Amino acid sequence: MSSPVKKKKKKTTTSPILSPTPQSMQIPSLPDDLLISIIARVSRLDYPILSLVSKSFRSLLASPELYETRSLLDRTESCLYVCLGFPSESNPRWFTLCRKPNRNLTNTMKKKPSGHVMAAIPIPNSRPAHWLGLVAVGSDIYNIGGSIYEEHSSSVSVLDCRSHTWREAPNMLVERNSHAANVIDGKIYVAGGSKDSNSSNWMEVFDLKTQTWEPVLNPIADRCESSICKSAVIDEAICMFGHKGVAYNPRIDKWEAIGAVNYLNLGWVWSTYCVIDNVLYCYCYSDGIKLYDSKIGHWMKLRGLEGLPKFASDCCVRLADYGGKMAVFWDKYLPSSGDKNKVIWCAVITLEKRDNERIWGKVEWLDAVLTVPESYEFVCACAATV
Repeated sequence: MSSPVKKKKKKTTTSPILSPTPQSMQIPSLPDDLLISIIARVSRLDYPILSLVSKSFRSLLASPELYETRSLLDRTESCLYVCLGFPSESNPRWFTLCRKPNRNLTNTMKKKPSGHVMAAIPIPNSRPAHWLGLVAVGSDIYNIGGSIYEEHSSSVSVLDCRSHTWREAPNMLVERNSHAANVIDGKIYVAGGSKDSNSSNWMEVFDLKTQTWEPVLNPIADRCESSICKSAVIDEAICMFGHKGVAYNPRIDKWEAIGAVNYLNLGWVWSTYCVIDNVLYCYCYSDGIKLYDSKIGHWMKLRGLEGLPKFASDCCVRLADYGGKMAVFWDKYLPSSGDKNKVIWCAVITLEKRDNERIWGKVEWLDAVLTVPESYEFVCACAATV
């Protein structure tokens, strides 16, 4: 008599998140108000993946109702954006940081930590951009004036980071190129870059509430550079440098010439810097990431940063304020491509003051986030609040 054959238990498997199962395909049929309430509680880092579910999901992810709900639930967050230029394209492309879809689930249905990538945003009608002319204000990124490769321009375009669409804003009073834009108290101050620089056109200001431009009289315009290579708001003053330097405090309408040889300027490398909580951070190959705290009055190295690699001398490095944290981007050649491509890496660093008021950094995570051609241009990195 043969032994009874044991019936094999049929294994039940759990479908990965966002897989096209009948159950997941039914989600879009839920009422929109319920879907919005659910999606509003999800991090924006997951939105690029959610947009792949269906056309109706993509529409909900760009809807004003979703962001009204996020605001009511206090779910607004900083969203990191990168603008890149490519040699075969006349206009730049935009990317946003997101999480990779994680298809390996634990038995408890909790997601394991996933990596990060930069997802391409299909935005039509992007125009050339100048990194000093790009500023984030709330959920918008303003692209102001001409880029360094084109003619002077007074045009202003606004990228809505909720719907990922462009709209036009009122033109500046003056056509500009190689200028700088900074934000203080709900106003955008744009300086330098005019064809014929004088006291009445060297700077102008855009009021975000009234959507109007007004000139800002500069009594020391004859001592200011037309082209600006670095600019930042420190201690409520806009500090701007070409070969010479100037500071303007709009709250008290005070101008001050800054000598080219001073602690602030000598340690400040153009394009590789950002300001976080009134502290200026800058990357220099010989010193790594350093900071300038105006209360101390000199540059010092940012301590901590264990796990952050030493960058090659020829790599492109960019820093950005990421909601009070620091985002650091750098690139490395991809050997498997015969050095025809590069990989852009990103690290997010938390910042804290220790007992002696010294600022320390801690690497929260780092990832390879995007592969690009070797001859790409890193235009800008910035964060919008959405």
